[in-house]
Amino acid sequence: MFLLAIIVIISYLVGSIPTSIIISKAAKGIDIREHGSGNAGGTNVMRVLGWKYGVLVIILDALKGAIAVVLVARLFYGPLPFENVSPFDDFTLVQIIAGVAAVIGHIWTIFAGFKGGKGIATALGMLMMLITVEMLIAIGVFVLVVTISRYVSLGSLLGAISIPITLILRENVFHVNINGYNTILPFVIFITLLVIYTHRKNLARIFSGTENRISFKKK
Repeated sequence: MFLLAIIVIISYLVGSIPTSIIISKAAKGIDIREHGSGNAGGTNVMRVLGWKYGVLVIILDALKGAIAVVLVARLFYGPLPFENVSPFDDFTLVQIIAGVAAVIGHIWTIFAGFKGGKGIATALGMLMMLITVEMLIAIGVFVLVVTISRYVSLGSLLGAISIPITLILRENVFHVNINGYNTILPFVIFITLLVIYTHRKNLARIFSGTENRISFKKK
């Protein structure tokens, strides 16, 4: 149990690295939380500093999720301290636990008063390591929605919602044998609900017509 706790703590700390705050201060000497929407995420960086800095932050945030799954989880060895009733092997289950810890760290970062980003990019990096096909489709949905609507928040939400839908369709309609489907589906649904929760204010602004549209030009 001690080793698993260490993995969770390290993954949380990796996820907690406030990349948007670091980049905004290094690039322009500002605290991104005091500008734009006030959110410490890649979208707000893109809105305030331009698309290049925004994309850099999104990539770094995604790497946090990938690092937790690919590197930090490898610290684990031996049997799990509890019975593994999932269809995954022990290591894959540890990867999922580490990835979730990183996402939580990004949303509630210890390095910025427990007020971080919305977790989209970190979840993207985590899930890309586990369900690649579904994540590529989600990225396609995101790009399409943002291109048409210019709402990054709407693209993030619909991209997240597309993941469990794609899983269900591939397994039950197209009869693709997805390893650990019965375990990964509720897990992905949980992540999707978490994304919807962190975007609740964006949803309210979209419905009221006050949500900001993204611009690729630096202000």
